[in-house]
Amino acid sequence: MNQVNNEIMQILMVGVAAMLMLFISLLLIFIFMQRKKLQYKLNLQTLQNIQKNQLIEAAVRSEEIERHRIAEELHDEVGAILGSASLYFYGTDINSCDKISKEMYQKGKNLLDDGIHKIRGISHNLHSTILQELGLKEAISHFCSKISHSNVAEISLSLTDDYSIKVNQNDISIYRIIQELIHNITKHAKARLIHIQSVSVNSNLVFTISHNGNGLTQNQFEELRFIKDGLGLKNIQNRIILLKADLVFSQYGGRYFIKITIPVS
Repeated sequence: MNQVNNEIMQILMVGVAAMLMLFISLLLIFIFMQRKKLQYKLNLQTLQNIQKNQLIEAAVRSEEIERHRIAEELHDEVGAILGSASLYFYGTDINSCDKISKEMYQKGKNLLDDGIHKIRGISHNLHSTILQELGLKEAISHFCSKISHSNVAEISLSLTDDYSIKVNQNDISIYRIIQELIHNITKHAKARLIHIQSVSVNSNLVFTISHNGNGLTQNQFEELRFIKDGLGLKNIQNRIILLKADLVFSQYGGRYFIKITIPVS
């Protein structure tokens, strides 16, 4: 009888051990499958991020190529035509004309000169010639000097010299971000006092733009950049992603701040 009980106990123990081994095997298989599934999701997410960044980079580079093409056409084609028209104006003898004709001539000449000046300005902004020749600091300084005016907005600068003037694609993106932000601040925020500062900190180039207008908080920026008419903010965000940078909007002491942290190592 004892022998039968011992055999039954052995069978039960073997059965329990087998069930336990089966349970552990199933658990290990489940954990392995979950890890494999998680790894697949991570790989897919990484691939999607890479593809997204590649699309953004292609869009940004395509935009710069188009800017360059338009700038050249404005300078070489439209500028040349307006310049030739200007020569005809200056070569015209109006001494025999009456007063009204002389006034109309002078008005037309002034408008033509103004048009030539604006075409050149647009061409330079699109082509960023100063950026190519003198570097990021001088390009930002030149751009701000053209906008800064006591009747519109006064812009002060404190830009670091500890940044290489070797121009690359990142510098062009940084320049376009600053351009777009200053444009938005003067047009939408109605700021009268703007200060731009840049410093090099721990292999990062940090820009801080402060102003006394009606600016944005971080939550407002996140909302506006997804609306249909927020093309400028979308372009800024695309360039921020391309630079692997951080963009933070904040408000303190009656002023608004925009901080851009760009890795440059």
